Amino acid sequence: MRLIPVNLLKPGMVLGKKIYNSDGLILLAEGVKLTDGLIRRLGGLDLSYIYIEDAKTEDIAIPELLSQQTKLEAIRSIRTGFKNLEERPTMKGSFLHLGKTFSGMMETIMDEISAVDESMVLLTDMNTNDFNLYQHSLNVCLYSMVLGISYGYSREEIRVLGLGALLHDIGKTRIPAGLIQKPGRLTDEEFREVQKHTEIGFKILKDEPNIPLISAHCALQHHERLDGSGYPRGLKGPETHEYAKWIAITDSYDAMTTHRVYKPAMLPHQAVEVMYAGSGTLYEQSFLAIFRDRVAIYPPGMTVQLSTGETGVVSKIHSEVPHRPVVRILNNAAGEELRQLYEIDLSESLAVMIAGTGQTNPD
Repeated sequence: MRLIPVNLLKPGMVLGKKIYNSDGLILLAEGVKLTDGLIRRLGGLDLSYIYIEDAKTEDIAIPELLSQQTKLEAIRSIRTGFKNLEERPTMKGSFLHLGKTFSGMMETIMDEISAVDESMVLLTDMNTNDFNLYQHSLNVCLYSMVLGISYGYSREEIRVLGLGALLHDIGKTRIPAGLIQKPGRLTDEEFREVQKHTEIGFKILKDEPNIPLISAHCALQHHERLDGSGYPRGLKGPETHEYAKWIAITDSYDAMTTHRVYKPAMLPHQAVEVMYAGSGTLYEQSFLAIFRDRVAIYPPGMTVQLSTGETGVVSKIHSEVPHRPVVRILNNAAGEELRQLYEIDLSESLAVMIAGTGQTNPD
């Protein structure tokens, strides 16, 4: 399976993975042969990359943290819970459904993540078109829980962190949708309005009997930054709870790697580079180091260019060193296609580096 830019699609190529809309509904199934008409439709979906089938890479598997059934059930539950809040005229009263619904979801997600031998931060769905609050909430939850496992938290600590991550943006249900999805730059007044989602989220969650208070503080503090430049309180360093510091990282990463109405998605290695510019000032340095060691910055199927001049496709990721994957070489240093393919394991060939990402056209 190959991951290629949408602008390089050609009629006759076969879709390798399902394409979903932002509500988790299937738009195109895997195995569909692309036509000019379908390619034009895909071009209008704001997708940057999609997976296609390819004889040279047909055995390359794309790992999933969650089963598709669990993922879709989670999206439906998040959508139902958040829409109930959106439709309530006031915040008076209790939101008991939140704790009951999402606590059960945490148990299912923890069981599935724990069963994965090589758990790491992967892009949860490159085949989803456009940013969506429900998908974003689930992504941040999954990323945060994976990091919590790597950090050594107990199951209960991971559950609380996961709940805080899942509900970190719940305050946005009370912010006008036009501001959340505005395609252009927000005015200062509009930005101040959007910033209120942190405090609103805390107010929604803080008194719920089935939501830990620490999870509520994740909603309040996930936009705080180490140097005090964040909001709503401008907290510095240890003043912010460590769970919120994890979510600050995963929230930023998912925002950068998901298409938004005002900017295209970054590839994982690009987002990590941007985030590392804020290491020790915006983000906790030790947490960011763990994130770097657990994120698959070169997803399976991605085309990469090596320092040797060879070009290939990532065929396997090592969970301990995800930035040093196995690469299947398709073109030699002269750019010539190889008849006999071979692989280079970058975790063993330490003198060889990934020099960049690119694209070789599948047959």
